[in-house]
Amino acid sequence: MVAIEEGTLLWQPSEEQIARSNLTQYQRWLERTQGFRFDSYGDLWRWSVTDLEAFWASIWDYFQVEASKPYTQVLGRRAMPGAEWFPGAELNYAAHMLRRRDDHPAVLFKSESRPLRMLTFAELSRQTASVAAGLRRMGVRRGDRVVGCLPNIPEALIGLLATASLGAIWSCCPPEFGTASVIDRFRQIEPRVLIAVDGYQYNGRPFDRTGVLGDLLQALPTVEATVLVPYLADDPSFSSNRPVIRWESLLSEPAELAIEPVPFDHPLWILYSSGTTDLPKAIVHGHGGTLLEQLKSLAFHLDLTPDDRFFWFTTTGWMMWNKMVSALSLGTTIVLYDGSPAYPDLSALWRLAEEAQITNLGAGAPFHMSCLRAGLRPGEQLDLHALRAIGSTGAPLPPEGYQWVHDAVKRDVHLGSSSGGTDLCTAFVGPCPILPVHAGELQARALGAKVEAFDPEGRPVIDEVGELVLTEPLPSMPLYFWNDPDGTRYRESYFEMYPGVWRHGDWIKINRRGSCVIYGRSDATLNRGGVRMGTSEFYRVVESFPEVVDSLVVDTSHLGVQGRLLLFVVLRDGCALDDDLKSRLHRALAQQLSPRHVPDAVHAIDAVPRTLNGKKVEVPVKRILQGVPVDQTISRDALANPASLDFFARLA
Repeated sequence: MVAIEEGTLLWQPSEEQIARSNLTQYQRWLERTQGFRFDSYGDLWRWSVTDLEAFWASIWDYFQVEASKPYTQVLGRRAMPGAEWFPGAELNYAAHMLRRRDDHPAVLFKSESRPLRMLTFAELSRQTASVAAGLRRMGVRRGDRVVGCLPNIPEALIGLLATASLGAIWSCCPPEFGTASVIDRFRQIEPRVLIAVDGYQYNGRPFDRTGVLGDLLQALPTVEATVLVPYLADDPSFSSNRPVIRWESLLSEPAELAIEPVPFDHPLWILYSSGTTDLPKAIVHGHGGTLLEQLKSLAFHLDLTPDDRFFWFTTTGWMMWNKMVSALSLGTTIVLYDGSPAYPDLSALWRLAEEAQITNLGAGAPFHMSCLRAGLRPGEQLDLHALRAIGSTGAPLPPEGYQWVHDAVKRDVHLGSSSGGTDLCTAFVGPCPILPVHAGELQARALGAKVEAFDPEGRPVIDEVGELVLTEPLPSMPLYFWNDPDGTRYRESYFEMYPGVWRHGDWIKINRRGSCVIYGRSDATLNRGGVRMGTSEFYRVVESFPEVVDSLVVDTSHLGVQGRLLLFVVLRDGCALDDDLKSRLHRALAQQLSPRHVPDAVHAIDAVPRTLNGKKVEVPVKRILQGVPVDQTISRDALANPASLDFFARLA
C-alpha cells in the first residue's frame, strides 16, 4: 500500500446521503420551528456552543424527551465545574431505552461459543421488568448500587436497564478483569447486589470465575445478594453464606415494567478511569445529561436510525459499551459480541458484520491497524453490502488506517474516527455525515462541545497543536467522583491547569476547515530541544516498517532535565533488531520527524504494556524508567498484559 498524506480527501457524502441524514432533518426542523437557518456545519456548531440554552432545549424538543416533571430553565448555572442542567425536570434513562416495545429486533447477540440470536424490544422490556421486580424484592431502592461482573451479553444490558428503572445506580466490570482490579472499583461504591457470570470463554479457552466470585463476596461485605448468570456451564456450582439467586429464576416471574422518574441529575451509572497510577476514579454520570448527549451524538454524528444495526467491539468495562447500548433510545438494533476479535482468526468481526447485516461497525484503532498489518481484505472475501459506516476510537488512527478501510473493506463507506473519553462518556470530536473525510483527520467538533486548542499561555489557536480543552460545559460531564465529597479530586483532574476550563489531556490541532487531528496524550509528549511532538506521529513512522508489529516511545525528560528518548519495538516473528533495522529506523525518524527525535536507544520487547481497554501505557512506563517503583506507578491488574512491565523494571 502506497503511503498516504495526512489530509488527503478520501470520501464525500453524496447529495442524497446529505439530504436523508438525521443532521439535515434536524436543521430543517430548526428552520421550520425555531426560525434558525445555518448555511454550513461550522455555522451550526458555532450556534450550538454559543447559545447553549437554545441548542440543548432544541435537543430536548426534537427527540421528544419524556419527563414526568418539566424543567424550569435549561441552564441554571453555567460554571465549570458545577453547571446545573435542566433543574426541576424528572425523567428516566431506562424509559427512553424502552420506548419501543414491539417485535423489532432490539439486540442481536453472538459469542465465541454461541450462535447469533435475537431479542426483540418487547422481550427486552419484559425481561427488564422481571429483573427489576426481582431487584426490588431484594431490597434495592433509589440510590443503591447494583454491580455486574459480566461480559458483553444481553444480561448486562438488562441488568443496567432494570437498575436504572428503579433509580438505583449501575456499575460493571468484565469478568476478565483481575480480582484486585474489580475489588478496587466496587469496594469504593459499596454495592448492595452483585450480578455475575460463572465464567466465560475467550480465544477458545474457558475461564471459570466461581472462585473469583467467592473472593469478590469476601471483599465486598455490603453485598446482600448475588445473582448468578450461568454462562460457562449450564448448571454451575456456587454457594455462599449470603443469598444466591439464579438469573433464570428472576426471569420466570412476570412483572409490569414500572419505571421511577428521577431528577435530571440523578446518578445513572459509575464508570472508572483506567486506574494506572492510583485507585480508579469512580466517575458518576446522570440520567438526563447522559440521555441528551447520547441522543445527539448517536443520531447526528453516527447518523443512526431505527433501520440500522449498530455494533462496536467493546467490553462492559469501556464507555463505548454504554454508548452502544444507548442507541436503543433511537429504536436502533444493537449487536453484542463476547469474545476475542482474533478468534478463530482476525476476520471474526468482519464475518459477524456479514452474518448480522451490520450497518455501523466500530472498533478501537489498534484493531483496524492489526487488520492492515495482517493484510486482510474483508471487502473482497465477504458480503458487506449492508455496511455503510465504520467507526474508530481509543487511539489516533493514522492516515494509513483510513486508506486501508477504503481500499480493503469498502470504498463507499463513511469512516468516522472519534475522540472523547470515559470522563464524559461520549466523543466530543468525531464523525459528521454531511462533511467529507480526510485521511488522519477527525471530521468535526461535536455539536454542543466547545472544543479548543490552547497554547502554553492558555490562548486558543488554529492550525497549531495545543492542549485539548472544553471551554463550555456539556450535560454529560461527571456529576462528581464517588467518595470525593468536596470535589477536590474532580477539580484536580480536569480544572487545575486552566481554572474554569476542562483540560482533557490530549494534544489536538484544529484546522481552518474545522476538522481535527489528535496527537496522543499531552502528558506523554516528546519534547526534544524545545520541539514538542505527540507520540502518535512517532508511531506512524515506526509502525510503517514491515518488521515492526507494535511500538512504544518514552521521553524520560522531567523538571527541565533533558532525559533520553527510548524506543521499544515488538518485532514480527523471524525479524531481528540488527544494526540495519536500527539505522533505517533512525533515518526515517530524522527525515519524517526531525533529527532531534532520533532515539538514544532502541530495544526489542515481547509486548507493549496496554490497559484492559487496549491503550498503550506511556506515562507509567516513563515513570518506571525515571526510577519510580512499579507498584507506585501502576496497578498490574489495570493491564491486559501485566508481565510486559517486567522488562522496563529490569531496564530501570
